[in-house]
Amino acid sequence: MDRLRLLSDQDEAATGLPSQPHTVPDAGPCKDPCDMASAPSVEFMPGGPGFEALGPGYRNVPPPPLGNHQQQSPANSPDWQIPSISEELAREVFIEFASRKCCYSTKPSKEMVFTDMHALNTYRYRLETFTESRSTEWASEPYHGQLVDGLSGVAPGPWDMVVPVPTLFKNCERDVRIPHTSSVKGCDSCLSLGRSACTRCVNSGRTQCQICGGLGRSASRERCSHCTGNGRVMCTACAGAGSTTCTKCQGKGQILSYILLKIKWKNNEYITVVDKRSGFPVDLLHTVTGEMLFTDMNKQVYPVVSFPEGAVNAASQSAVQEHQAQFSNTCHILQQRQTIELIPVTRVHYAWREKTHIYFVYGAEHKVFTKEYPAKCCCCSIS
Repeated sequence: MDRLRLLSDQDEAATGLPSQPHTVPDAGPCKDPCDMASAPSVEFMPGGPGFEALGPGYRNVPPPPLGNHQQQSPANSPDWQIPSISEELAREVFIEFASRKCCYSTKPSKEMVFTDMHALNTYRYRLETFTESRSTEWASEPYHGQLVDGLSGVAPGPWDMVVPVPTLFKNCERDVRIPHTSSVKGCDSCLSLGRSACTRCVNSGRTQCQICGGLGRSASRERCSHCTGNGRVMCTACAGAGSTTCTKCQGKGQILSYILLKIKWKNNEYITVVDKRSGFPVDLLHTVTGEMLFTDMNKQVYPVVSFPEGAVNAASQSAVQEHQAQFSNTCHILQQRQTIELIPVTRVHYAWREKTHIYFVYGAEHKVFTKEYPAKCCCCSIS
């Protein structure tokens, strides 16, 4: 069973004054998260509702409660149609399987007599829960005259920001600057000077000559031509200035600080395979597709209760309850989708030269698996 989980260790939602929703324009296709902007290290800035507990670090923001959700009743039971494989198809794929093996003779596949064919229909249940989570953090950028809106209005809460939802059931991340949270402050990295001490020459502007090792003379006691006998040369990192342009403020001495809203859309999956314990290696089913029997998509789906295989109903009940408990209080559930896929598996018993053998035909691709083949040379390994 594969389950993708979203960590839910989050702070409690902070309360504050109500604010009007703020709409963010669609930014187009999702991109990789932007480079992390540097943040102020000492001073805390005042924030609006939802930001009172925000310090200089990262803070997850649970969504506001949505009240009691009324789940829809399950739809009428569909007519489950379970396909079966014919003897003709079973023989055809077995012949093709043997012909692809250089050391296999095709005689058994052509001359065999079917004694039994048993359908071991295997079901793959999948629940997808598409969620949106939000967090806030301080960010900054060099100040070069941008608009400062920290005192021009009340900042919207983290969940008051209306951000277009990307394609459903696809992971995506987006960073949005929250309005009315920006202010200008001196750069704490360079003490508002715009320049930082050069780390290579330690603010001296000169470094030791690499040719003579700082001696000023060569091994033959001649004056070093590279440093003209001084033993030190101009630092190439700062061009002899002893300091470099501050990377945080880019030499401006001031930075614009603001609160950044980080939004993550994630498709969380619960997958389980219900098999018949036939001895068939279930791992092989990951490489094949099946026939989609059932698809249900809604904001919150109802567990499947009428599928002929009881284990599938139980898996659906467990999956829906688990995802509701895991995500309903930590993020917004935007959409859910559950599917039931039939992966046909047929166990074929056949006789050849008075001995019985077994092989399996599985998947919509009708692949063949057998632990032994009755006519092969000794150099060929078991398939």
